[in-house]
Amino acid sequence: MFRHTTPVSWVVALAIGAVVALNAQAGGDREIQLGAGRTGTVERVKVRGTALEGNLEGDSPERDVTIYVPPGYATDQARRYPVVYLLHGYGGRDDTFIKRLATLPEAEDRLAAAQGFSAAIVVMPDAFTLHKGSMYSSSPTTGDWERFIAEDLVAYVDSHYRTLVSRQSRGLAGHSMGGYGAIRIGMKRPDVFSALYVLSACCLTANRNPRAEAMAPAEAIKTREQAEKAAQEPGFGASTNLALAAAWSPNPQNPPLFLDLPVKNGKVRPEIVAKWVANAPLEMIEQYSSNLQKYYSIAIDIGTKDTLLASNQQLHATMTRLRIPHSYEEYDGDHTSRIGERIELHVLPFFSKNLAAPANPSSPAPRP
Repeated sequence: MFRHTTPVSWVVALAIGAVVALNAQAGGDREIQLGAGRTGTVERVKVRGTALEGNLEGDSPERDVTIYVPPGYATDQARRYPVVYLLHGYGGRDDTFIKRLATLPEAEDRLAAAQGFSAAIVVMPDAFTLHKGSMYSSSPTTGDWERFIAEDLVAYVDSHYRTLVSRQSRGLAGHSMGGYGAIRIGMKRPDVFSALYVLSACCLTANRNPRAEAMAPAEAIKTREQAEKAAQEPGFGASTNLALAAAWSPNPQNPPLFLDLPVKNGKVRPEIVAKWVANAPLEMIEQYSSNLQKYYSIAIDIGTKDTLLASNQQLHATMTRLRIPHSYEEYDGDHTSRIGERIELHVLPFFSKNLAAPANPSSPAPRP
């Protein structure tokens, strides 16, 4: 097995020192936290997705989005920035990489002080839906999340921030369901993004033989009220299969949830299974291999104790067979234990290296 390892000693040294201080301030439709000195700015904004309007689930097309703006943005008015779009996992929110799995503002503040590091604006949308996750897919039931991310969200950020309006300066990344979203959207939209980072992606392989007993809790939910109650339960459960069905086998003729499960009355439905299979990246990748070959750089990583290890290994093997250039790394960790560290030591440096950006005039001067 190929294992790619990047030296991180220079990055580790940066992690000693600066602690970010964020002061809250509200204004208009934005909840703003302003940093001072060498700290960045965190804004929480509302972005209306035309691609999400009219979704049958009734999820709001007005999405919360957390946006990190690097140090120096306010003072250097002539400078424009690359942008990283970072997608959270199932059950997560737009604060996943701010409060839950990582403290991204502090991480990028530390890195921004390093000689040669190219800081980016980082955009983190909320993809929580009726069943706790959109799967970043295109569906009349949940809305067209592929288009929301690649078009509506990108257009908003480019029109409201000083970005570098070019695919060479845009990156897409995600963890778990977000990793699935990154590879799914990335396969289809090389016209928008030029670099991909996939962390511990879920849902890569097709389940051709769903078990009736596993689908039974989801099949038992018949009303929206029951669905809302199920979504309040922690972790995974009936909502997970409902989310997959809403994204991959929507049915506008089947109210009130407007979806079809691959099992009905305890019997497998091959026509619905086929729809789920068609949404597995490992089933789609050959069709989109030429698109993935257009990327400047692609990285995949996964913990050796992650239950998704085998499917990520399959993704790596398939991309290798198809001659899609990429790096792949396995590290000692489970599905969530080291995500904050991975973002600081790997994800942000990856995009600093691979996204086009002008020289940073505020970088520290080279040491004599």
